[in-house]
Parts: sequence; structure tokens; C-alpha cells
Amino acid sequence: MPSVVQKSNYETNKLAKRLRRQVGEAIADYNMIVEGDNVMVCLSGGKDSYTMLDILLSLRSHAPIHFDIIAVNLDQKHPGFPKEILPNYLKSLDVPFHIVEQDTYSIVKRVIPEGKTMCGLCSRMRRGILYKTAKRLGATKIALGHHREDILETFFLNLFHGGRLKAMPPKLKSDNGEHIVIRPLAYCKEKDITAHALIKAFPIIPCDLCGSQDNLQRQVTKQMLLEWEKKHPGRLDTMFSALKKVSTSHLLDPILYDFEGLSHEGADEAEGDIAFDPDPSLNQSTVSNVVKIT
Repeated sequence: MPSVVQKSNYETNKLAKRLRRQVGEAIADYNMIVEGDNVMVCLSGGKDSYTMLDILLSLRSHAPIHFDIIAVNLDQKHPGFPKEILPNYLKSLDVPFHIVEQDTYSIVKRVIPEGKTMCGLCSRMRRGILYKTAKRLGATKIALGHHREDILETFFLNLFHGGRLKAMPPKLKSDNGEHIVIRPLAYCKEKDITAHALIKAFPIIPCDLCGSQDNLQRQVTKQMLLEWEKKHPGRLDTMFSALKKVSTSHLLDPILYDFEGLSHEGADEAEGDIAFDPDPSLNQSTVSNVVKIT
């Protein structure tokens, strides 16, 4: 019988392999990293960005292509920010890094009224600073640590509050066209990242600005998804899969699909008149009988 230690090591290795496989699949599916890339890994000090750096370093050592990694942290001058933690950690890994110091904290606290959400302004300023840094460092890709749940939460935030069917793409071009942003953790579950971070004992730095706000709609959405998954295990897997299988002919956007030009004549690439695709696990003969009856 395997010992407790052996079982623990087995599960640890299994988790690490799963994360590496999922990151590798995301990189391959969206062509995130190519030969000669200089990848700027944005390191916040949280579990997600630490895991992203850890997995990318592991994959690079076995990748069939060569790419460079430079870690970048934005020191936003939060009071009490332990500025020595990240440099010491990155030096221990022998990873090239750059610390950018910008006092966005004071600006956000001054501009945003007490009790209002700070994330919007903070993220816009942070994004602008990171883009400038990427250009200065000659980075060809900017890697962010958003995971599967971040993408699903963003989808529902846009659905409920923005009136858009929109999420976080695994790969995008910046508005000015100068940068390619990638999200290597797009296929990774947050619970796996949390477990990996605990095992690795990353020196986590908590956010005392936006991360400390308990009135965020994102937190409400996160709790909603957690409750759904608890009541219906596997639901998040299904929803995430749906984001990769979009039927434009069965939505209502006349720009994405030519409803106006739809007629009896000519070929039609739509998916027919079945509005709901049955679960593949259902007995198809049963489904056919139901269709005949109706």
C-alpha cells in the first residue's frame, strides 16, 4: 500500500502536470508564443501570476522553440507594500526582472469616492504603464495571469451589467495595435492554481486596494458561479466550453450573421432550426422520438 507521503507526492505531480498540459494547450490553440518571443510576465505577487511564471518557466525548459521571459512588477506605492519580496524571489530563480514604480495608489484614492469601485481606474492606469514598459523592454508578448473563472466572471459581468456577450479573450491586440496580450492560464481552474500556490509556498503579497473591497460585482458573480458549481458539479466546465462553440446564426447580432440576406436561394451555413443542442450523453433514439412526436 502506498504511504500518505507517496499519495501526496502523486497528487502534487498530477496537479503540476495538469496545469502544464492546460497552459501548453492554450498556448498551442491560440498560437500565444512563437520562436524568438520576449514574453513580459506581469507579476502582481498573487497566486495566479506566480503560478503563470512557474508554469511558463517549466514549459520553456522543454519547449521545441526558444523564447525569453522577463518578469515585471508594478509597484503602485500601496502603503506597507513589501517591496523586497518579489526581487528576492526572482533573484532566487535567476529570472530577469524589472520593477516599475508608479504611485497610482494615491491617484485612485484621491479620484474615486469612498465606497465606490476602484478597479476600473486602477486597471486602466496599470494597463497603460505596462504597455509603455513592454515597449521599452522590447517585449513581443505581455502575459497576464487570468484563469478560467476570471473569463467566466467577465462574461457574466458583461451579460448582466454591460449588455454584451463578451469575455476575456486568451489573446488580443492592444487598442493602439502595438502589443499582443496573452493569458496562458485561460484553461486553468482557480482551485488548481490555489492548490499549486500552496504547495509551492509562493510569497503571496495581498492587494490592499481593489482586492480589499467587498462590494464588487465581480465578487458577487464569483459567489454565484461557486454556488452553481456546488449544486451542479461540472457546470463551469460546460459554460467555459460554450465560449469556444459560438453559433452566430442562433444569436441576434445582424453584424456577425447576415440575417437580412438569408433567403430560400443560395447556400446557408446556419445550423438549422434546432434551438437547443441535446446532451451527447442522451440516447439519440429517444431524442428522435421526441422530435417526431412534437
